[in-house]
Amino acid sequence: MLVDSHCHLDRLDLSAREGGLDAVIADAKARGVSHLLTVAVDLDSSQSLSKLTAQHSNIYSSVGVHPLQDAQLPMPSVEQLVSLAGAPKVVAIGETGLDNFYSADSYQWQRESFINHLQAAQQVHKPIIVHTRDARDETIELLSEYSLDAAGVLHCFTETWEMAKAALDLGFYISFSGIVTFKSADKLRDVVKKIPLDRILVETDSPWLAPVPYRGKQNEPQYVYEVAQTVANLKQVSLEQLAQTTTSNFMRLFNIDQ
Repeated sequence: MLVDSHCHLDRLDLSAREGGLDAVIADAKARGVSHLLTVAVDLDSSQSLSKLTAQHSNIYSSVGVHPLQDAQLPMPSVEQLVSLAGAPKVVAIGETGLDNFYSADSYQWQRESFINHLQAAQQVHKPIIVHTRDARDETIELLSEYSLDAAGVLHCFTETWEMAKAALDLGFYISFSGIVTFKSADKLRDVVKKIPLDRILVETDSPWLAPVPYRGKQNEPQYVYEVAQTVANLKQVSLEQLAQTTTSNFMRLFNIDQ
């Protein structure tokens, strides 16, 4: 069985989806996806996702504010994040991090928010979900400074092997999305080949970044199958072994009983 280690179920456009969210979850299960982690991007979703996870035994959530949220909004405080993290089935802090590709002008806000998330993760002893783009040195510097006993994951990874190696040395996991299937992603596929299998996660980041052959369509958790198959081919292991190992990695990182 596979796990979609990072999706945004509350961001799916279900207006034309027959059966709605229940059908999305059922289609994922039919393709071997046993568990989902739906990730918060703001304080509202940090609260509302708990209602969703209460209805599905195989779905977990996180609490956090995405670095590309409006920097004019109030800064998420450590106290807010710690309080929200106490809800049932919240297994992580995030997503948080640094993005100098889309929003370099809000870097200081991103940095302060990231530090607050790191301090909250330290207090609640839960892993952190990190978004990072064009901020390699700064991200590793902060992860090193605010060391976490529960570590975390660099999600939707698109950076260099050197950054991946630095994160691995800090105890972090590396998660790959549908980007790894894109024709232009040769350098990323080379990184996949170097990551130890016991530190890899697979994800969709749905509703965005649908893998080949679904590019241009809304992404869904069921398409983590294509991501996993690509990673399995790169690692020269069977899909079954890849699924078993990445599922075990997910359960270990997020402290979920199998």
